[in-house]
Amino acid sequence: MPQPFISVSDLCMEFDETRVLNNISFEIPEGEVLGVIGRSGAGKSVLMHLLRGVEQPPTKGSVVYHMAACNRCAFMDVQSQAGGKCPECGGELVAVDVDLWDEKSDGMKSRVMNRTAIMFQRTFALYGDDRVIENVLHALDDIRYPQEHAVNRAADLIDQVKLSHRMMHIARDLSGGEKQRVVLARQLAKNPAMLFADEPTGTLDPETAKLVHSMLIDAAKKNRMGMVVTSHFSQVIEDMANRAILLADGEIAAIGSPDSVIKSFAKGYHELEETSVAEVGEKILAARDVTKRYISVDRGVVKAVNSVTFDVARKEIFGIIGKSGAGKTTLSRIISGVIEPTGGEMNVLIGDDWVDMTKPGIDQRGRAKEYIGLLHQEYDLFPHRSVLDNLTDSIGLEIPKELAARKAVVTLRMAGFTEEKAKAILNRMPGELSDGERHRVALAQVLIREPRLVILDEPTGTMDPITKQDVKHSILHARDEMDETFIVVSHDMDFVRDICDRLALMRGGKILSIGPTEQVLAQVTDEEKAD
Repeated sequence: MPQPFISVSDLCMEFDETRVLNNISFEIPEGEVLGVIGRSGAGKSVLMHLLRGVEQPPTKGSVVYHMAACNRCAFMDVQSQAGGKCPECGGELVAVDVDLWDEKSDGMKSRVMNRTAIMFQRTFALYGDDRVIENVLHALDDIRYPQEHAVNRAADLIDQVKLSHRMMHIARDLSGGEKQRVVLARQLAKNPAMLFADEPTGTLDPETAKLVHSMLIDAAKKNRMGMVVTSHFSQVIEDMANRAILLADGEIAAIGSPDSVIKSFAKGYHELEETSVAEVGEKILAARDVTKRYISVDRGVVKAVNSVTFDVARKEIFGIIGKSGAGKTTLSRIISGVIEPTGGEMNVLIGDDWVDMTKPGIDQRGRAKEYIGLLHQEYDLFPHRSVLDNLTDSIGLEIPKELAARKAVVTLRMAGFTEEKAKAILNRMPGELSDGERHRVALAQVLIREPRLVILDEPTGTMDPITKQDVKHSILHARDEMDETFIVVSHDMDFVRDICDRLALMRGGKILSIGPTEQVLAQVTDEEKAD
């Protein structure tokens, strides 16, 4: 049995007198990959931050790292290496126990944190204008890696995450899966003894997610690295973890083998009733030969969207599916008027008038944009504004506080919250919510503006299966009660099967097939399908 690396004892965390973690205790042995599963709001991300030593201290309890500290320099290793020589200066490694949240251990805390790394969900944290190799070189520079060896080390790390063919690409031009692999290379540059991966593949298509999972596992083995992985998805825990914890309402509901913990988690699933297909109305969006080309120094002309034609009807839930890099997000941003196409037309029905989104001006794109809502895959909330302020600021109008609160609660219910929960979170800050809850607040930010057409870019990327059902019914409710129309951009085939009336399948910037959901899903390759 490996030595314990982290010991967690009686850990509690409260926000505004609401306890989000309650007397959590467990140990992580050296080199273990521990999976933490649970639905949105269970406390997974809060636990992850406390284990890493970031944000606020716990209300109660301790997180103790069992390390070996060099008696000459700042290097630290796992405690099983105590008595050996420091690989950096040749000093002796001495066994120490560091309580991460004890104020007296501040100096040691920073030394421990230098040997840990974290990958946040939905946050790529890259230098967008720099090339891939420059991003990794920045990470090496942060740890003062010898400059004469840095380029070779960066190239090795990029090769380790199988991205050598993108080494000279600008980071912002990468797909979501490629960006996440650059993040992994940057974290591995720190040579961490422990990597915290918070929903690392929640927004990636299944094939890319499996690739990132295998890279994380390989990195753990190659670097003698422990790992804590949070997820809403049982497959992620099955693929990666040696052992698992089920969190429910801030407490450990089960701990043990991934199979046994997943079975406990699955007891919370319930199949909801089948929904009838809505009667759609007249056509409200007509795209004709829409094209978007980029000029890249490395790749020449890139056809992100290539002569795309489709229609969307009022009250329809229209899905755009495909792997990461297929062109889905670019197309969604053209529809919403965020970016201009290179060619073609994007006509939207506003009132009785057809407006071409490709034409600038207050009578064209400016007029239509007001009625189109877009929830970005990489959304953001104002961190120092309450949920209520985040929502009412989105409206852009001065309205009485009582009316604002009422409108906010109604909209939060549309986004998947119960009325009780919606009222409870109005005065909370985004940092006091789980990542899944923040995502639903971001969805509410879009819906509160009362758009005619809502574009959802990977709406379920970080949601557990139960919350997905809540959001599914919220979308259907908005469609039925408010005549709302949705375009859902996703690689989550189960979700689009449940909710979409029609699908468009994209590959390489082109739409290969449009039709009823089941008909198009039958043409999806195994690589594009969800597990």
